Amino acid sequence: MHPQPLVNIVTPAYNEEKSIARCIESVLAQTYPHWDYMIVDNCSTDGTLAIAREYMARDSRIRVTTNETCIPALANLNLAFRHISRESKYCKMVLADDLIFPDCLDRMVALMEEHPSVGIVGAYGLDGRWVLWSGLPYPSDVVSGREVCRQRLLGGPYVFGSPTSVLFRSDLVRTRDSFYDESSVHADSEVCFELLKNCDFGFIHQILTLSPERPGSRLSKSREINTLAPNILRELLVYGPCYLTPAERAQRLETVMAEYYNFLAKSLLQRRNKEFWDYHERELTEQGIGFNRFRLAYAVVTLFLNRFVRRARTLRSERSWGL
Repeated sequence: MHPQPLVNIVTPAYNEEKSIARCIESVLAQTYPHWDYMIVDNCSTDGTLAIAREYMARDSRIRVTTNETCIPALANLNLAFRHISRESKYCKMVLADDLIFPDCLDRMVALMEEHPSVGIVGAYGLDGRWVLWSGLPYPSDVVSGREVCRQRLLGGPYVFGSPTSVLFRSDLVRTRDSFYDESSVHADSEVCFELLKNCDFGFIHQILTLSPERPGSRLSKSREINTLAPNILRELLVYGPCYLTPAERAQRLETVMAEYYNFLAKSLLQRRNKEFWDYHERELTEQGIGFNRFRLAYAVVTLFLNRFVRRARTLRSERSWGL
Protein backbone atom coordinates (compact mmCIF):
# COMPACT_ATOMS: atom_id res chain seq x y z
CA MET A 1 0.00 0.00 0.00
CA HIS A 2 1.45 3.35 -1.06
CA PRO A 3 1.46 5.95 1.76
CA GLN A 4 -0.03 8.61 -0.53
CA PRO A 5 -3.36 8.42 -2.42
CA LEU A 6 -3.22 7.82 -6.15
CA VAL A 7 -4.07 10.74 -8.45
CA ASN A 8 -5.18 9.99 -12.00
CA ILE A 9 -4.24 12.72 -14.48
CA VAL A 10 -5.93 12.73 -17.88
CA THR A 11 -5.19 14.79 -21.00
CA PRO A 12 -7.43 14.69 -24.07
CA ALA A 13 -5.48 15.89 -27.12
CA TYR A 14 -6.14 16.74 -30.75
CA ASN A 15 -3.43 18.24 -32.98
CA GLU A 16 -1.47 19.69 -30.06
CA GLU A 17 2.10 19.00 -31.24
CA LYS A 18 3.12 22.59 -30.38
CA SER A 19 2.02 22.33 -26.74
CA ILE A 20 1.73 18.67 -25.70
CA ALA A 21 5.40 18.32 -24.66
CA ARG A 22 5.16 21.33 -22.32
CA CYS A 23 1.96 19.93 -20.86
CA ILE A 24 3.54 16.53 -20.18
CA GLU A 25 6.69 18.11 -18.75
CA SER A 26 4.55 20.07 -16.28
CA VAL A 27 3.06 16.79 -15.06
CA LEU A 28 6.50 15.18 -14.76
CA ALA A 29 7.67 18.18 -12.71
CA GLN A 30 5.06 17.59 -9.96
CA THR A 31 6.46 17.43 -6.44
CA TYR A 32 3.66 14.97 -5.62
CA PRO A 33 4.95 11.60 -6.87
CA HIS A 34 2.03 9.16 -6.70
CA TRP A 35 0.15 9.70 -9.93
CA ASP A 36 -0.51 7.97 -13.22
CA TYR A 37 -1.19 9.78 -16.45
CA MET A 38 -3.44 8.87 -19.38
CA ILE A 39 -3.21 10.81 -22.66
CA VAL A 40 -6.18 10.25 -24.98
CA ASP A 41 -5.33 11.18 -28.55
CA ASN A 42 -8.36 12.10 -30.67
CA CYS A 43 -7.01 10.93 -34.07
CA SER A 44 -4.50 13.76 -34.37
CA THR A 45 -3.12 14.34 -37.87
CA ASP A 46 0.08 16.01 -36.66
CA GLY A 47 2.88 14.79 -34.37
CA THR A 48 0.86 14.77 -31.13
CA LEU A 49 0.60 11.00 -30.83
CA ALA A 50 4.28 10.39 -31.61
CA ILE A 51 5.37 12.91 -28.97
CA ALA A 52 3.08 11.38 -26.36
CA ARG A 53 4.40 7.89 -27.11
CA GLU A 54 7.98 9.10 -26.73
CA TYR A 55 7.18 10.21 -23.19
CA MET A 56 5.35 6.94 -22.47
CA ALA A 57 8.51 5.05 -23.40
CA ARG A 58 10.48 7.07 -20.84
CA ASP A 59 8.10 6.91 -17.84
CA SER A 60 5.97 3.90 -16.87
CA ARG A 61 3.41 6.17 -15.18
CA ILE A 62 2.37 7.55 -18.58
CA ARG A 63 -0.09 5.69 -20.79
CA VAL A 64 -1.30 6.69 -24.24
CA THR A 65 -4.41 5.61 -26.09
CA THR A 66 -5.88 6.80 -29.38
CA ASN A 67 -9.52 6.93 -30.46
CA GLU A 68 -10.72 4.83 -33.38
CA THR A 69 -12.53 7.84 -34.83
CA CYS A 70 -12.32 11.59 -34.19
CA ILE A 71 -15.03 12.73 -31.77
CA PRO A 72 -16.15 16.18 -30.54
CA ALA A 73 -13.96 17.91 -27.95
CA LEU A 74 -16.31 17.50 -24.96
CA ALA A 75 -16.93 13.87 -25.86
CA ASN A 76 -13.18 13.33 -25.76
CA LEU A 77 -12.98 14.94 -22.32
CA ASN A 78 -15.66 12.51 -21.13
CA LEU A 79 -13.83 9.60 -22.71
CA ALA A 80 -10.63 10.64 -20.96
CA PHE A 81 -12.37 10.59 -17.57
CA ARG A 82 -13.65 7.07 -18.25
CA HIS A 83 -10.02 5.92 -18.26
CA ILE A 84 -9.41 6.75 -14.59
CA SER A 85 -8.16 3.89 -12.46
CA ARG A 86 -10.33 2.10 -9.90
CA GLU A 87 -7.48 2.59 -7.43
CA SER A 88 -7.36 6.38 -7.76
CA LYS A 89 -8.73 8.56 -4.98
CA TYR A 90 -8.46 11.82 -6.93
CA CYS A 91 -8.41 12.77 -10.59
CA LYS A 92 -7.19 15.78 -12.52
CA MET A 93 -7.87 16.96 -16.04
CA VAL A 94 -4.99 18.82 -17.70
CA LEU A 95 -5.90 20.16 -21.13
CA ALA A 96 -3.17 19.61 -23.72
CA ASP A 97 -2.44 23.32 -24.20
CA ASP A 98 -2.38 24.07 -20.45
CA LEU A 99 0.29 23.64 -17.76
CA ILE A 100 0.19 22.87 -14.04
CA PHE A 101 2.79 24.31 -11.70
CA PRO A 102 5.06 21.89 -9.76
CA ASP A 103 3.21 22.06 -6.42
CA CYS A 104 -0.28 21.86 -7.94
CA LEU A 105 -1.06 18.26 -6.95
CA ASP A 106 0.73 18.57 -3.61
CA ARG A 107 -1.35 21.55 -2.51
CA MET A 108 -4.68 20.22 -3.79
CA VAL A 109 -4.30 16.70 -2.41
CA ALA A 110 -3.19 18.07 0.97
CA LEU A 111 -6.36 20.15 1.30
CA MET A 112 -8.63 17.27 0.31
CA GLU A 113 -6.89 14.87 2.67
CA GLU A 114 -7.30 17.35 5.52
CA HIS A 115 -11.00 17.90 4.68
CA PRO A 116 -12.65 14.62 3.52
CA SER A 117 -15.96 16.45 2.95
CA VAL A 118 -14.41 18.34 0.00
CA GLY A 119 -15.28 16.86 -3.39
CA ILE A 120 -13.79 19.58 -5.61
CA VAL A 121 -10.82 21.84 -4.99
CA GLY A 122 -9.86 24.80 -7.19
CA ALA A 123 -7.20 27.50 -7.32
CA TYR A 124 -6.25 30.64 -9.18
CA GLY A 125 -4.91 30.27 -12.73
CA LEU A 126 -3.06 32.39 -15.25
CA ASP A 127 -4.40 33.16 -18.72
CA GLY A 128 -1.27 34.48 -20.39
CA ARG A 129 -0.38 37.34 -18.05
CA TRP A 130 -3.73 37.68 -16.29
CA VAL A 131 -4.86 36.06 -13.05
CA LEU A 132 -8.15 34.24 -13.58
CA TRP A 133 -11.20 33.87 -11.38
CA SER A 134 -12.26 35.12 -7.99
CA GLY A 135 -11.46 33.04 -4.94
CA LEU A 136 -12.99 32.44 -1.56
CA PRO A 137 -12.42 35.29 0.92
CA TYR A 138 -8.91 34.84 2.34
CA PRO A 139 -7.97 32.87 4.43
CA SER A 140 -11.09 30.69 4.00
CA ASP A 141 -10.23 27.49 2.13
CA VAL A 142 -13.34 25.30 2.58
CA VAL A 143 -16.99 26.21 2.15
CA SER A 144 -20.26 24.32 1.87
CA GLY A 145 -20.90 23.30 -1.71
CA ARG A 146 -24.48 24.51 -1.53
CA GLU A 147 -23.39 27.90 -0.20
CA VAL A 148 -20.71 28.49 -2.84
CA CYS A 149 -23.26 27.63 -5.56
CA ARG A 150 -25.84 29.93 -3.97
CA GLN A 151 -23.37 32.81 -3.89
CA ARG A 152 -22.37 32.17 -7.51
CA LEU A 153 -26.00 32.31 -8.65
CA LEU A 154 -26.49 35.57 -6.75
CA GLY A 155 -23.60 37.15 -8.66
CA GLY A 156 -20.83 36.27 -6.22
CA PRO A 157 -17.29 35.09 -7.00
CA TYR A 158 -16.60 32.59 -9.77
CA VAL A 159 -14.43 29.94 -8.12
CA PHE A 160 -14.95 26.88 -10.33
CA GLY A 161 -12.28 27.82 -12.86
CA SER A 162 -11.63 25.57 -15.87
CA PRO A 163 -11.20 21.80 -16.40
CA THR A 164 -7.46 22.18 -15.74
CA SER A 165 -7.77 24.27 -12.58
CA VAL A 166 -9.74 21.82 -10.41
CA LEU A 167 -9.14 18.45 -8.75
CA PHE A 168 -12.03 16.01 -8.25
CA ARG A 169 -12.61 13.12 -5.92
CA SER A 170 -12.58 10.10 -8.22
CA ASP A 171 -15.71 8.54 -6.74
CA LEU A 172 -17.69 11.60 -7.88
CA VAL A 173 -16.39 11.22 -11.43
CA ARG A 174 -17.27 7.54 -11.49
CA THR A 175 -20.92 8.31 -10.65
CA ARG A 176 -21.38 10.04 -14.02
CA ASP A 177 -21.04 8.11 -17.29
CA SER A 178 -20.86 11.40 -19.17
CA PHE A 179 -19.09 13.64 -16.73
CA TYR A 180 -19.63 16.80 -18.79
CA ASP A 181 -22.87 17.79 -20.53
CA GLU A 182 -21.72 17.64 -24.14
CA SER A 183 -24.43 20.07 -25.26
CA SER A 184 -23.16 22.91 -23.04
CA VAL A 185 -20.35 25.33 -23.87
CA HIS A 186 -19.78 25.84 -20.13
CA ALA A 187 -20.14 22.22 -19.07
CA ASP A 188 -17.17 22.54 -16.70
CA SER A 189 -19.00 24.98 -14.42
CA GLU A 190 -22.35 23.19 -14.70
CA VAL A 191 -20.91 19.89 -13.47
CA CYS A 192 -19.74 21.73 -10.34
CA PHE A 193 -23.32 22.82 -9.64
CA GLU A 194 -24.38 19.17 -9.91
CA LEU A 195 -21.65 17.70 -7.72
CA LEU A 196 -21.69 20.38 -5.01
CA LYS A 197 -25.23 19.51 -4.01
CA ASN A 198 -23.68 16.84 -1.80
CA CYS A 199 -20.10 17.87 -0.98
CA ASP A 200 -17.97 20.84 0.06
CA PHE A 201 -15.71 23.01 -2.10
CA GLY A 202 -12.07 23.78 -1.36
CA PHE A 203 -9.89 26.57 -2.70
CA ILE A 204 -6.12 27.10 -2.74
CA HIS A 205 -5.12 30.78 -2.54
CA GLN A 206 -2.31 30.32 -5.04
CA ILE A 207 -1.82 30.31 -8.82
CA LEU A 208 -1.43 26.64 -9.75
CA THR A 209 -2.26 26.46 -13.47
CA LEU A 210 -1.37 28.29 -16.67
CA SER A 211 -3.32 28.66 -19.91
CA PRO A 212 -0.94 30.27 -22.45
CA GLU A 213 -2.33 32.94 -24.75
CA ARG A 214 -3.72 31.28 -27.86
CA PRO A 215 -5.57 33.50 -30.40
CA GLY A 216 -8.26 31.65 -32.30
CA SER A 217 -8.76 29.05 -29.57
CA ARG A 218 -12.14 27.77 -28.43
CA LEU A 219 -11.83 29.97 -25.33
CA SER A 220 -11.04 33.14 -27.28
CA LYS A 221 -13.96 32.43 -29.62
CA SER A 222 -16.22 31.95 -26.60
CA ARG A 223 -15.15 35.31 -25.20
CA GLU A 224 -15.61 37.07 -28.52
CA ILE A 225 -19.22 35.98 -28.82
CA ASN A 226 -19.76 36.15 -25.01
CA THR A 227 -21.13 32.69 -24.32
CA LEU A 228 -20.93 33.55 -20.61
CA ALA A 229 -23.99 35.83 -20.71
CA PRO A 230 -26.52 33.15 -21.72
CA ASN A 231 -24.73 30.61 -19.52
CA ILE A 232 -25.27 32.74 -16.41
CA LEU A 233 -28.95 32.82 -17.34
CA ARG A 234 -29.02 29.07 -17.96
CA GLU A 235 -27.39 28.33 -14.59
CA LEU A 236 -29.96 30.50 -12.85
CA LEU A 237 -32.89 28.81 -14.59
CA VAL A 238 -31.60 25.27 -14.06
CA TYR A 239 -30.00 25.50 -10.61
CA GLY A 240 -31.83 28.43 -9.07
CA PRO A 241 -34.69 26.22 -7.80
CA CYS A 242 -32.11 24.04 -6.01
CA TYR A 243 -29.97 26.70 -4.38
CA LEU A 244 -32.12 29.87 -4.10
CA THR A 245 -35.42 30.84 -2.53
CA PRO A 246 -38.19 31.79 -5.01
CA ALA A 247 -37.79 35.47 -4.08
CA GLU A 248 -34.01 35.39 -4.54
CA ARG A 249 -34.35 33.64 -7.88
CA ALA A 250 -36.98 36.09 -9.19
CA GLN A 251 -34.97 39.16 -8.17
CA ARG A 252 -31.72 37.77 -9.56
CA LEU A 253 -33.43 36.74 -12.82
CA GLU A 254 -34.62 40.30 -13.40
CA THR A 255 -31.10 41.65 -12.73
CA VAL A 256 -29.48 39.12 -15.08
CA MET A 257 -31.97 39.85 -17.86
CA ALA A 258 -31.38 43.61 -17.51
CA GLU A 259 -27.60 43.09 -17.69
CA TYR A 260 -27.96 40.75 -20.66
CA TYR A 261 -30.06 43.21 -22.69
CA ASN A 262 -27.74 46.07 -21.76
CA PHE A 263 -24.90 44.00 -23.23
CA LEU A 264 -27.00 43.27 -26.35
CA ALA A 265 -27.79 46.98 -26.73
CA LYS A 266 -24.08 47.84 -26.71
CA SER A 267 -23.49 45.02 -29.21
CA LEU A 268 -26.15 46.45 -31.52
CA LEU A 269 -24.35 49.80 -31.56
CA GLN A 270 -21.10 47.94 -32.28
CA ARG A 271 -22.75 46.36 -35.34
CA ARG A 272 -22.00 42.77 -34.38
CA ASN A 273 -22.30 40.21 -37.18
CA LYS A 274 -25.08 37.75 -37.99
CA GLU A 275 -23.31 34.84 -36.29
CA PHE A 276 -23.34 36.77 -33.02
CA TRP A 277 -27.06 37.57 -33.18
CA ASP A 278 -28.04 34.07 -34.35
CA TYR A 279 -26.20 32.63 -31.36
CA HIS A 280 -27.88 34.82 -28.75
CA GLU A 281 -31.34 34.53 -30.29
CA ARG A 282 -30.96 30.74 -30.33
CA GLU A 283 -29.74 30.61 -26.73
CA LEU A 284 -32.63 32.72 -25.41
CA THR A 285 -35.15 30.67 -27.39
CA GLU A 286 -33.75 27.32 -26.24
CA GLN A 287 -33.95 28.47 -22.62
CA GLY A 288 -37.66 29.14 -23.03
CA ILE A 289 -37.40 32.91 -22.66
CA GLY A 290 -37.26 34.06 -26.27
CA PHE A 291 -35.56 37.04 -27.84
CA ASN A 292 -37.49 40.23 -26.99
CA ARG A 293 -36.90 42.98 -29.56
CA PHE A 294 -38.99 45.48 -27.58
CA ARG A 295 -36.78 44.93 -24.56
CA LEU A 296 -33.69 45.36 -26.75
CA ALA A 297 -35.07 48.64 -28.12
CA TYR A 298 -35.79 49.82 -24.57
CA ALA A 299 -32.23 48.94 -23.55
CA VAL A 300 -30.82 50.91 -26.51
CA VAL A 301 -32.89 54.00 -25.61
CA THR A 302 -31.84 53.68 -21.95
CA LEU A 303 -28.20 53.40 -23.02
CA PHE A 304 -28.45 56.64 -25.05
CA LEU A 305 -30.24 58.47 -22.22
CA ASN A 306 -27.60 57.39 -19.69
CA ARG A 307 -24.83 58.58 -21.99
CA PHE A 308 -26.61 61.93 -22.48
CA VAL A 309 -27.03 62.38 -18.71
CA ARG A 310 -23.37 61.54 -18.05
CA ARG A 311 -22.25 63.96 -20.74
CA ALA A 312 -24.48 66.74 -19.34
CA ARG A 313 -23.05 66.19 -15.85
CA THR A 314 -19.50 66.34 -17.23
CA LEU A 315 -20.24 69.65 -19.00
CA ARG A 316 -21.75 71.15 -15.82
CA SER A 317 -18.72 70.03 -13.85
CA GLU A 318 -16.33 71.55 -16.39
CA ARG A 319 -18.22 74.87 -16.31
CA SER A 320 -18.18 74.96 -12.52
CA TRP A 321 -14.37 74.67 -12.63
CA GLY A 322 -14.09 77.22 -15.38
CA LEU A 323 -12.76 74.69 -17.90
